Amino acid sequence: MDSIILEIVKIAFPALIVAFTIYFVLREQFAQQARLRQLEKQREYKQASLPVRLQAYERLSLLCERLAIPSLLLRIRNEEMNAATLRISLMLAIQQEFEHNITQQVYVSDQLWAIIQATRDDALQFLDIVSEKVDKKATGAQFSEALLHFHAQREADPIATAQSAIRKEASGLF
Repeated sequence: MDSIILEIVKIAFPALIVAFTIYFVLREQFAQQARLRQLEKQREYKQASLPVRLQAYERLSLLCERLAIPSLLLRIRNEEMNAATLRISLMLAIQQEFEHNITQQVYVSDQLWAIIQATRDDALQFLDIVSEKVDKKATGAQFSEALLHFHAQREADPIATAQSAIRKEASGLF
């Protein structure tokens, strides 16, 4: 009876060692294959999303250009407007441009999107500041001149800062 148990142990023990070895080797191989599949999916995702992300950076760069005061004045300026009407038209244009591009935040970092929002807020605030400095009965042309004058005197240009941040983040894709 003892010899039968001893024979079973002699056979079972090496078989268990082989079984555990095979189990751990196969488990590691399956895990490695899963990691490779995951890496391949990530690579495919990055490859597929790259054009969309680049387009988002392009659109945000264009947004910044369209938020610039000289650019806004070229598009919105109407000689018959008074200062208050021009100010409201410019503010509306800024908000519409921003809303038109709001979905681009999905494709850029939170930091870059915060910079874009700050640029929009600065443009709106700039309009308010300049409108307080001009006469309430000023014409649209006078308000435009004041905007360009104060814009030229600004030390920091939020548009340039935003465009620089866009270029920096977009260059990280390559």
